[in-house]
Amino acid sequence: MTKYIFVCGGVMSGIGKGVSTSSIGRILKSRGFRVTAVKIDPYINVDAGTMNPIEHGEVFVTEDGVECDQDVGNYERFLDENLPRDNYMTTGLIYQTVIQRERNLEYGGRCVETIPHIPEEVIRRLERAGKKAKAELVLIEIGGTVGEYQNALFLEAGRIMRLTHPKDVLFVLVSYLPVPKMIGEMKTKPTQYAVRSMNYAGIQPDIIIARSVMPLDEPRKRKISIFCNVSPEDVISAPDITTIYEVPVNFEKERLGDRLLSKFELRSRKKNNKDWERLVRKIRRANRVVTIGIIGKYFGTGSFTLADSYISVIEALKHAIWAGGGKPELVWLNAEKYEKDPKSLKELKEFDGIVVPGGFGARGVEGKIKAIEYVRKNKVPFLGLCYGLQLAVVEFARHIARMPGANTTEVAPKTKYPVVDTLPEQLINISEKHLGGSMRLGAYTCEVKKGTHAYRAYKTKLVSERHRHRYEVNNDFRETLEARGLIVSGVNPERNLVEIVELKNHPFFVGTQFHPEFKSRPLNPHPLFREFIRAAAKKRK
Repeated sequence: MTKYIFVCGGVMSGIGKGVSTSSIGRILKSRGFRVTAVKIDPYINVDAGTMNPIEHGEVFVTEDGVECDQDVGNYERFLDENLPRDNYMTTGLIYQTVIQRERNLEYGGRCVETIPHIPEEVIRRLERAGKKAKAELVLIEIGGTVGEYQNALFLEAGRIMRLTHPKDVLFVLVSYLPVPKMIGEMKTKPTQYAVRSMNYAGIQPDIIIARSVMPLDEPRKRKISIFCNVSPEDVISAPDITTIYEVPVNFEKERLGDRLLSKFELRSRKKNNKDWERLVRKIRRANRVVTIGIIGKYFGTGSFTLADSYISVIEALKHAIWAGGGKPELVWLNAEKYEKDPKSLKELKEFDGIVVPGGFGARGVEGKIKAIEYVRKNKVPFLGLCYGLQLAVVEFARHIARMPGANTTEVAPKTKYPVVDTLPEQLINISEKHLGGSMRLGAYTCEVKKGTHAYRAYKTKLVSERHRHRYEVNNDFRETLEARGLIVSGVNPERNLVEIVELKNHPFFVGTQFHPEFKSRPLNPHPLFREFIRAAAKKRK
């Protein structure tokens, strides 16, 4: 029988449920088990595609084109596996499915109710995800924190599964233990209340992962054990660390893998996490700094910076820098600053490389175009992702191909030179307001041209990459752009769509219509990021 591990959060969000889930998956996989992971988001949104990244964080895209929560990206990076759409669900998706089944008379005329039919649909999807992955262990992360009414139905699904299969379901609570500065003592009371909230839902946690700024001491561990009704060895210390990739190593020191398997009455088939341990050692020893500037607009939230908006880009850069023995230094650069103060562009020359990631809308666009022009002229290694490619084409059209006012129709629908435009089916989607889940999404093939930066990176002619966009390079202008020196080094062979562009006589100037960051893994960095970082490291020398 498949085993299920529910991972819930306590006290507050953002404490590392996703990384904890990913790390548990990594540990269990290293013990010889087939593992998969599922993310549940307690939103009415059907998927994450329509959410603002400043509010929700990055929208991750799977191979089969579902727009989902960024934690699915962490699962893929830690498990080193592609996960399908079955591994993501939201409140909206569950209700949509139940209502559709009712409309199709699949409930045989019964009265369809929140309980039991919503939890039953959740359980059905969890079992299907495990079956399709042929997984022996399924990890389920429930978004939010216990005690919120939004995720009560998902906790109810877990409770029912525990009731019907008591030996096959475990609950892990990831909770936060604050150390108030004015008190100077680690406090356990918030975690005690989080456990009581789980108890109110009919659930007793089997493992408590105690997140804090420092390691958990014995008095605190003993206190949590007594008041939360768990054994002391089932309270796992999880202090803040330098990189998330240290978490599986730290969990193993706390014998978390042994505790989980023993509760399922399972034994390790092997214990081989040496490649991960080597990665952590390499990260710790790195001292050659590589400085990369990321020009975006989705990281400002009040007085704070939200790096989650670009988490896959950040991790892909780190993977490539670590692979080369470097130490990443990533700096946030606000595109709107370059619109207001063009003189500040000169700071870009101080970076080893510049990345313009994906995005939507007109805000900050002219600042990004000015930055792209600067790095092109000053030979600073450049990597443009999705919108980054589109704006690189706009910049080239304006300043090299003699097309004044060239633009994307996303920003300027009536531009004389729409070098980036929509496909006919996207025009229909826009006019009919059919916007959710209707972009070019998921994996598409790309044919790579020999003798280019892209080919040197991939070392193969045909690749597959993930997309998330509605606008494309306009083929009506392609011949003119290429005649002026723009190299189209990657094309989708099925529809003849531009996938990669680059320039000659530049250390590295590459733009991709797809999102290579989604396929980068800590043990297998993406080849385009590796090539970009190689050029950046060379500039630094």
